[in-house]
Amino acid sequence: MKVNISVVGRFHAFDLAKQLQKHSVLNKIITTYPKRITQKWGIEKSKIKSNLILELLLRFVKPKLNKKYKDWLNNIIMTNQAKSNLSFLPKIDVLIGWSGSSLEAFQEIERKKYNVVKILERGSSHYNYQMKVLSEEYEKYNISFQSDHKVWKRELLEYELADYISIPSKYVKRTFLENGVPENKLLVNPYGVDLSNFRQIDKKDNIFRVIYAGGFTIRKGVEYLLKAFYELDLPNSELVHLGSLSKETEIIRKKYAKNNIKYLGHQPQDELYKHYSQGSVFVIMSIEEGLAMVQPQAMACGLPLICTTNTGGEDLISEQGKEGFVINIRDVEALKEKLKYLYENPKKCYEMGQNAKDRVESGFSWDDYGLRYSTNLLKVKH
Repeated sequence: MKVNISVVGRFHAFDLAKQLQKHSVLNKIITTYPKRITQKWGIEKSKIKSNLILELLLRFVKPKLNKKYKDWLNNIIMTNQAKSNLSFLPKIDVLIGWSGSSLEAFQEIERKKYNVVKILERGSSHYNYQMKVLSEEYEKYNISFQSDHKVWKRELLEYELADYISIPSKYVKRTFLENGVPENKLLVNPYGVDLSNFRQIDKKDNIFRVIYAGGFTIRKGVEYLLKAFYELDLPNSELVHLGSLSKETEIIRKKYAKNNIKYLGHQPQDELYKHYSQGSVFVIMSIEEGLAMVQPQAMACGLPLICTTNTGGEDLISEQGKEGFVINIRDVEALKEKLKYLYENPKKCYEMGQNAKDRVESGFSWDDYGLRYSTNLLKVKH
């Protein structure tokens, strides 16, 4: 079996390519990243095709444009990435393409009737649901949320043309089923974590420390986390954010400003385990995403997880109260209740953290992900 992967950027494509190479089915990974960076994942140079010019346009030209021209350039990038697959199509058995940048390749397979299985990688919920829930959220803040209807239409066409859609969580699966996608078209495979890079070290103090890592944006539901922590006002506690700050949440940060709420900014990937290990619990209140990879990362470092139904976290928690808790989006009172419980029961908090660590170590490594993906490839039919 010969498999090609096509992606604009990186996402988890390099981890997937490494796994498929290990299972001897990777033919090529076509990415906009430079070859030398892609090789750092252990992928053979001969198996990498780099469309670097597209990455340069994405990083250095697109940010300088107004919205109209950003959309125009984005369409050019996605279209050209898809077209870069065309010369490989008669020679491969499976094309795994990222959503948003696979349409032309999928159309060519249909047009030429190539015997190639089309698998679409979709990392978030169904586009219809994603746009609905995010527009509702932004409306609460009186911020205009403008969806790109060309991108929307492109995504829906990709869903239709794909033979299979690989998705990371049961939450994402529900949104696809609700939008009429047949269940037999969906391949659910939760992402993995690099257990050599994310590991637990000793905690140096007894501060009850709530950790959140990721963009500080409205989509990530950060106001609900800030509001819960602010109102609880727990002695000897801290809330620590790791990641970039967004201008759209500047007012929210000022509203809930406290000395024990700390913004540490972006941290190198190989340093995150040190920060996670100084935490007591990891919280993510996202309004929408497929499966936030920071969740298994934090769990691997011994943190229990509190997440919303829309983070993919329910796939990581075997039962409520064992490795953590799943709560509804926007539910500040439920979050306060769970945080207070863990604060008042430090032994239980630690025990749940160790359960979380055991959980990801026994089913959510990248090797586990790769094995599930390879099994799925054996099941797909031409």
